[in-house]
Amino acid sequence: MNKKIELDAIQKRLLIEVAELHSIPEGAFNIRANGASAARSSTANIEIIPKPEGNGIDIHIAPNTKNESVHIPVVLTQTGLKEVVYNDFYVGENADVTIVAGCGIDNCGPQDSQHDGIHRFYVGKNASVRYVEKHYGSGDGSGKRILNPGTEVYMEAGSAMEMEMVQIKGVDDTDRSTIAELDAGAKLVVRERLMTHGEQNAISKYTVNLNGEGSSADIVSRSVARDSSFQKFDAKIIGNAPCSGHTECDSIIMDAGRILAVPGLEANNVDAALVHEAAIGKIAGDQLTKLMTLGLTELEAEEQIINGFLA
Repeated sequence: MNKKIELDAIQKRLLIEVAELHSIPEGAFNIRANGASAARSSTANIEIIPKPEGNGIDIHIAPNTKNESVHIPVVLTQTGLKEVVYNDFYVGENADVTIVAGCGIDNCGPQDSQHDGIHRFYVGKNASVRYVEKHYGSGDGSGKRILNPGTEVYMEAGSAMEMEMVQIKGVDDTDRSTIAELDAGAKLVVRERLMTHGEQNAISKYTVNLNGEGSSADIVSRSVARDSSFQKFDAKIIGNAPCSGHTECDSIIMDAGRILAVPGLEANNVDAALVHEAAIGKIAGDQLTKLMTLGLTELEAEEQIINGFLA
């Protein structure tokens, strides 16, 4: 089934920001715009089925699917629109796929616009998933741009998942919650990049249960808090078997920003090896001085350092 409607210029710009889509992608995709499906296509190995209630989709990826991708971006340009969407992914054994999600909100009105995306991943044995989720906000309205993603990951033996979570502009409030359950030999890698400014608030919560022998998790967050914004990074790894887990929060604080890092490690097995690292600080003066000697202004030097830090 191919369902398509014409997107306006703002919606097309948002798609570029959150999914790097300059045109309709090849392969499987579902583009959601202002609370409805704007375009959808399945392939022989990836089937996208809308939920009967109209509040999400089921994505079925066949076993042994290789080198395929599925795009499921969301764009909102209607002020006052609030929605909750449920997307369930069923990844077959031995599959190797890339999933590109993300949400862009352009709010030029007086009411808050909000998208809460609940994504559940059921990753089969020895399957491999690369998941990219980008959030972006724009618009000059007084209404907020709010994104509250909820992610659940259930990984069978020998599976692997790499998650790239990016939010670097324009989102006023976000509360991200991620839970994961890993069987034997499963491997989870998370790389989060976040920047807040103005009065923005961002909360990231991770709870990972390492249930099987040889399972592992590596969760790293890099963030910058500017102006009067607030961030909270709350990561908990629970080792219930011989396993390895690592969390890291590396943050730059500027102006009147505030950052709270909450480490959580729970070992329920003598062979659970768990590590947490956290560092919060301002930009080092010698870094600024070095760049300014090359002809950059202080502001330009700050931006150069931040861009490199979040790259």
